Amino acid sequence: MDHDTFIGQVQARAHLDSRGAAEAATRATLETLAERIPASLADNLAAQLPREVGEHLRRVATAPDQPDTGVRMEYREFLDRVAQRAGADTAKATHEARSVVEVVGEATEGSLMSKVRQSLDDELARILFAGSTGSVS
Repeated sequence: MDHDTFIGQVQARAHLDSRGAAEAATRATLETLAERIPASLADNLAAQLPREVGEHLRRVATAPDQPDTGVRMEYREFLDRVAQRAGADTAKATHEARSVVEVVGEATEGSLMSKVRQSLDDELARILFAGSTGSVS
């Protein structure tokens, strides 16, 4: 999947008005995900994504102050960080993040997304992997 297709898919699934909004949602989600998962996993994930998209993961995962194992955070903190980075309310940012994760899953191969899911707390994994049309109770 190339960059334009990736961003177009995020825009369509998250029902965003512009490609810029889809870029912002992608950046916010992947930067926060890179904080949360092990650095090696973020790097592997970045390698399977379009270069421009993968850079959001690499930039954070390779930061000098970023622990190799990822930062532990509850799902609310994760979603609040995504919302703050995206400049959106938490409910909107949650839907956008679910859309981004869904597209990332389609853009990657093998068991990589299973490893990402396993590295997250159950509640956060349940929310992020619900998909763009699924519901979270």
